[in-house]
Amino acid sequence: MAVPKRKTSKARRDKRRASSYQLPKVTIVECPECHEPKLPHRVCRNCGYYDGKSILSVDED
Repeated sequence: MAVPKRKTSKARRDKRRASSYQLPKVTIVECPECHEPKLPHRVCRNCGYYDGKSILSVDED
């Protein structure tokens, strides 16, 4: 059975583990109604539209 000859250093151990802790990149799309950036498959916070239909009434300040 294989046994390590030397202790793995903390730096080497943490470098190996770092790849699994990276956050995924956030996808941003443009709203087809108001052309503001928004998350995909969500109601636009700026105009309240989703899939070409008005879902939320947004108060203009």
